[in-house]
Amino acid sequence: MSLFPDKDTVGRLKEAWRGYADALRQEDREAFLTMIEKCYAHAAAINAKGEPFPNEALLVSLVFSQYQMINWLVPKIAELSKQIQDLKTQNHQ
Repeated sequence: MSLFPDKDTVGRLKEAWRGYADALRQEDREAFLTMIEKCYAHAAAINAKGEPFPNEALLVSLVFSQYQMINWLVPKIAELSKQIQDLKTQNHQ
């Protein structure tokens, strides 16, 4: 159960981090704000954390998103590596 069922917790966190974002270079600022926006995918879990200022839930959401990306990338990289190795083998025959 959320302490703020009708509140935009991610939006509040985005505003709380606005000063940090504003201090970044434009390119980094855009990446940072996009990263925060992606936390909306986990908004229900962030709200369920049940804290008035759920920075920890935001960070867990970000770490979880990175974990998902790594798990998606690892098999892709392994497959590309295998394809490269196969090409090298073919060229040496």
